[in-house]
Amino acid sequence: MEQFYLAALQMVPGIGSSRIKAMVDYFGGARQAWLADRGDLFLSKCLDNNVCNNLLAQRDKIDIHKLAESFLKKRISLCTLAEDTYPDLLRNTFNPPYILYYRGTLPADNKLIAIVGSRQATAYGKNAAGMLSSALAEAGIGIISGAARGIDTAAHQGALEHGYTIAVLGSGVDVAYPPENAKLLASIAENGAVISEYTPGTLAHPAHFPARNRIISGLSQGVIVVEAAEKSGALITADFALEAGRDVFAVPGGIFAIFSKGTNRLIKQGAKLVDSAKDVLEEYGWETALSAQMAPPELSAEEQAVYSTLNYTDPIGIEEIVIKSNVLPAKAAYILLQLSLRGLTVEHSAGRYTCAAREGIK
Repeated sequence: MEQFYLAALQMVPGIGSSRIKAMVDYFGGARQAWLADRGDLFLSKCLDNNVCNNLLAQRDKIDIHKLAESFLKKRISLCTLAEDTYPDLLRNTFNPPYILYYRGTLPADNKLIAIVGSRQATAYGKNAAGMLSSALAEAGIGIISGAARGIDTAAHQGALEHGYTIAVLGSGVDVAYPPENAKLLASIAENGAVISEYTPGTLAHPAHFPARNRIISGLSQGVIVVEAAEKSGALITADFALEAGRDVFAVPGGIFAIFSKGTNRLIKQGAKLVDSAKDVLEEYGWETALSAQMAPPELSAEEQAVYSTLNYTDPIGIEEIVIKSNVLPAKAAYILLQLSLRGLTVEHSAGRYTCAAREGIK
């Protein structure tokens, strides 16, 4: 029950990681700290008068046993800084969270890479993120991201094809944000981990995301920035990575592209340019079972006619595909569906398509 007393302490307004640690050290445990009377709390000098009042008020509202039952029902686990299961890389950063809440399984080793980028990602960016994450996951590397729209979502989806991924949230682990990623987060909890330093039930808030970004970089050996404008959260993550002594990688983009301004600037400043998973794997000497060159897809004549109209960066609609391929509309739609099921194409908004990037296939 000690972990649930820690969770209860964190639910008190004004008590954060540093105060929890101070209270646990002073009283010898979270339970003793939670049950301490006003006099002992005053003597501990861990809390000011207002926060002490908050604790006493919360103690009357929170039933520890019911709190534990609710966590167990939602399959939410806790890990503290003092436990061996706490991720080593994160432990050795400045101001690591004292408590991590998670659904799923914490990483078994430190072979972890973060992939982050713009929420308003282009087809090129999402394709690049999906390709890199899928190839790295296939090589046994865990992929970390923030479950946001755009690049984060593409990174998680790519990783789930072959391996392990971690979503770090700016809300409680039982709160799906953005809402449309609820199914994705459920899949991540089954095949990886959904992590947060915020107590379950905490809603997403803009102030939470910069703090969330320090955990993303802290958990990883290095951070790959796929797309980022000149001012973006992805660049904040890159800054945290540099402060923690982590490596920063960047995927180059067009010189006129708004969401490549930040990544191209990172490359100018010394970030390693990345256009394949091999670039990252070689950096760390990580062995990989990936072949140097994958076999191109075997396609029928009509499939090849449709597939050859597509590219990796600019989605095109069914009408243009029909004109360029000289394939009947119904047949073209059927072929696109089959190619998508085989992982060869990606459908974007308004029924527009690109090729799906895969490591080793150009």
